[in-house]
Amino acid sequence: MTDPTWVSLLPPLLAITLAIGTRQVYLSLAGGIWLGYSILEGWNPLAGLSRSIDGSVAVLSDPGDAKVILFTLVIGSLIATLESSGGVRGFVQYLETRKWVDSSRKAQFLAWLLGVVIFIESNITVLVAGSVSRPLFDRFKTSREKLAYLIDSTSAPICILIPLNAWGAYNLSILSSLGVENPLSLFLRSVFFNFYAMAAVLLALATVIWGLDIGPMKKAEERTRGGQLLWPEAQPMIDEAILSPTPNEKIPPRAVNMVIPIVVMVAMMPISLFLTGNGSLMDGSGSTSVLWAVLSGLAVAWVMLLFQRGASLDDLTRTGLKGAGGLIPLALILLLALALGDVAVELGTGEYVARVTQGVLPPVAFLPLVFLVSAGIAFSIGSSWGTFAIMLPIAVPAAGVMSLPLAPFVAASLAGGIFGDHSSPISDTTIISSMAAATDHIDHVRTQLPYALIAGLVATVGFGILGATL
Repeated sequence: MTDPTWVSLLPPLLAITLAIGTRQVYLSLAGGIWLGYSILEGWNPLAGLSRSIDGSVAVLSDPGDAKVILFTLVIGSLIATLESSGGVRGFVQYLETRKWVDSSRKAQFLAWLLGVVIFIESNITVLVAGSVSRPLFDRFKTSREKLAYLIDSTSAPICILIPLNAWGAYNLSILSSLGVENPLSLFLRSVFFNFYAMAAVLLALATVIWGLDIGPMKKAEERTRGGQLLWPEAQPMIDEAILSPTPNEKIPPRAVNMVIPIVVMVAMMPISLFLTGNGSLMDGSGSTSVLWAVLSGLAVAWVMLLFQRGASLDDLTRTGLKGAGGLIPLALILLLALALGDVAVELGTGEYVARVTQGVLPPVAFLPLVFLVSAGIAFSIGSSWGTFAIMLPIAVPAAGVMSLPLAPFVAASLAGGIFGDHSSPISDTTIISSMAAATDHIDHVRTQLPYALIAGLVATVGFGILGATL
């Protein structure tokens, strides 16, 4: 559509409404895709159905998207391998025998800490932190909704604050394309103004320390302490038994079997960025580097188990395939989410939201306006990265025309994208957090939303104060 109108909002709004009303995430995303392509085909539902299929298949034609989906399957293999090796059990036992994690609060802090430390990619963060922490949360009767909130709040918010990962490489490439003189310096300055990311991470930590159970989260905690793992009508996003195969008895549980592969995976991220960027970390391919990092972690896990004679190649292959199969639902959701993002771009959803909000507030409020518009776009399309691609080319030149410093506007664009993505039920990170915690997705959205809104309010006020000083 050359001139986007309010109609461009309908597909993401349909997907969001269906997701909340029916709890059927797959059908909700598919419905949004179908409506979007039907609109593009002159409201012809049959032609829209045909283009929806073609559009979903076309996602795989993009190398970056294909690598993200393949990475999802490989991380499933890695998690299943770490579980079957006894690495996760060994790590948990190591913490418990030294009384590092002997209470609900310490289990929550572990989940928060893992989310902070494993910063190379948001999906890796939530899947690893979820698989390690979930048994401890169940043991100490802490709700899985709380686990989903903690790992969700320390995934994208942490990743956006670190330049040497896939998120940093992606945003630096956008800033470079805008003709910014020193993208890395600008990005680093913007980190200090990313009020939402910092507020979300600190609020999650405060929730752990002081037990700030708000609204639906309080009810979920009371339910879990009463011995009920999930609500009666809940539909967990994934069967955790798939990613927790029966451990083999050939070797004792060893924490090293989990720690070393994860350390290798984290370390390989900057190395891969350096290699794919021909000697420049900032020019590296984020999608390729993430895939290489996970494959490296999986390879190390296999070599360690073979060396310890804890598994044969046949055992490792079977476990890896089972783990990959366990994350096929996640790969499908990512495929649909990417397809919905593509049709939203084609309809001009982001451009329409940005255009109708321009000039509605005085210049002093322009900075918080950028934050809120970015949040609205991310909530509607369920993609923070898509929001960055839309808002940075709008906010950065606008700030330049007004002779204002660029770093606050970069921060507002990025922070708003994280806020909207954090709140949206069709966001891939939100969905993956539900899967990693093995909880009902809509229950996760409902329990997390009050915290996201509090952090969003703090960020809005912060950008308002900062805007008044420019």
